[in-house]
Amino acid sequence: MQSTLPGFFLGAVLLSTAVTAADTLPVTYEKTIRPFMAGRCFACHGPGSPSHIEFDKDMEGFKKQSKGPRMTSYEDLMVFVNGDDAGALMRRLDDGKNTKDGKPGNMHTNLGATDAERATALAMFKQWTGVWSLKRSNGWSPVERQAVKAAR
Repeated sequence: MQSTLPGFFLGAVLLSTAVTAADTLPVTYEKTIRPFMAGRCFACHGPGSPSHIEFDKDMEGFKKQSKGPRMTSYEDLMVFVNGDDAGALMRRLDDGKNTKDGKPGNMHTNLGATDAERATALAMFKQWTGVWSLKRSNGWSPVERQAVKAAR
């Protein structure tokens, strides 16, 4: 009887190599982030949603309509990554492992149906931004702002 142990190890090595290669692929807004958001976020943050400025003027009214600020373009989303509301995307998607109270952000559950899906999606956003800061915009240093990757 032949052992299947060498085959098992070869399969494990190939799988780990594939995962490592996937982790190093560039994450861009156009090829990765926008399609993900179109499938998971645009119901509330899509084309019919208010701009960031409009949303701030009537936040409660828009929330009652299940509408958040529009995030359909790179420029729209960057407001929440490294713009006027820098860190907002990170605070809302965070899994809570970076907070004192351990609570995930209010949009974390929308990253996937399972813990594994959410963890994978969160890793994708972290890779895309290059910086994962939960600070509010006025707390960001110039060095932190320059470290944001967020490729188009």
